[in-house]
Amino acid sequence: MPNTFSFEVVRTSSAPPAKLFALEVDGAHWSDWAKPLVPQSSWQRWADPVGGVGAIRRVGLFPVLMFEETLEYEQDRRHVYTLARSAPVNDYRSEVLFTPTADGGTELRWRGSFTEKLPGTGPVIRRLLHGAILFVSAKLVRAAERSS
Repeated sequence: MPNTFSFEVVRTSSAPPAKLFALEVDGAHWSDWAKPLVPQSSWQRWADPVGGVGAIRRVGLFPVLMFEETLEYEQDRRHVYTLARSAPVNDYRSEVLFTPTADGGTELRWRGSFTEKLPGTGPVIRRLLHGAILFVSAKLVRAAERSS
């Protein structure tokens, strides 16, 4: 039976939840703030509202592109997505939570889980995904605080 792995990144920001949420769900503009990890970004499939259920954002750099499809969308509070195309893992699911803090900022909680496709690859892929989310979440916080 394949093993399941998970990771979580928690950050705080002085920017309000709406600002972080708007940047995170807008797949077409990730390359504006998430470089160098995300040098290109666009929509594979548009949904209204921006990044809403069914939207697929395309992020990365050809030939290594991630296609992330929105599964759940709660304006300014929660965004859940999965990988829409083949990937080195099965059943990938990521949840991003935007919780207001007493000082008007945000606690950002980004969780991910997956099942390894090839036995033994899970720990390495977990480290890679966790590292990518650590990087992207830091860039997201900086971008939101710059524009608030």
